[in-house]
Amino acid sequence: MTETAQPDTFFDPHQRATVEAAMARIIPTDQSPGAREAGAVDFVDRYLSGIGYIYALPDGSGFERLEGRRADAWQQRVDVARSKYAAGIVELDRLCRERHDAHFVELAEEQQDEMLRVIERAGSPEAERAWQDTPAIAYGGPVEPALQQTSAEADLDFFNLLVTHTRQGFLADPIYGGNRGQVGWQAIGFPGPADLAEVHTGRYSTLDYFADNRTHRPLEDRHDA
Repeated sequence: MTETAQPDTFFDPHQRATVEAAMARIIPTDQSPGAREAGAVDFVDRYLSGIGYIYALPDGSGFERLEGRRADAWQQRVDVARSKYAAGIVELDRLCRERHDAHFVELAEEQQDEMLRVIERAGSPEAERAWQDTPAIAYGGPVEPALQQTSAEADLDFFNLLVTHTRQGFLADPIYGGNRGQVGWQAIGFPGPADLAEVHTGRYSTLDYFADNRTHRPLEDRHDA
């Protein structure tokens, strides 16, 4: 029996447009490309699509297939993140209609900034409603985090989850769906590898960025010292 291919998207068109517009205000386009040009929405859309894009294989040829309890734990985590986005978008639009008689995507940039500040304020009635009744993201999966995860993700409300995914979609390895054309790396002056295979095979190193002494001594020489 042939396994049915799973879609690599989660958002409906309105959800996607809303998230993309919000991300574009979190990392706006100025003299450098922003979240929109980096395709940060593709990063989060792919992540929310299921568990097929959690761990990239070291050689860049694809993604690890999760199974058993590990797969169940990650699926539960993704499901909760989905609920946070779905509920948060609905509440954001409700607030926008209440204040401006329009959906978030229909507002001017200055109004979008205003509405994002409304749901950013922790403890405000608006912020509380934006993520109420959404459970915490459960743990129990692998100890090591995926590249697009943070250990604090379980505690994030909708706005802060959106901010986190915007940053990650801007700066993560392009294999995860964002950082299109490596524009995020270029914006911070980081000439990253062409692909993960360069790192896996040792053709690319970050030594120049993290070490004062850039000359490696042969391993046998260090053992003799």
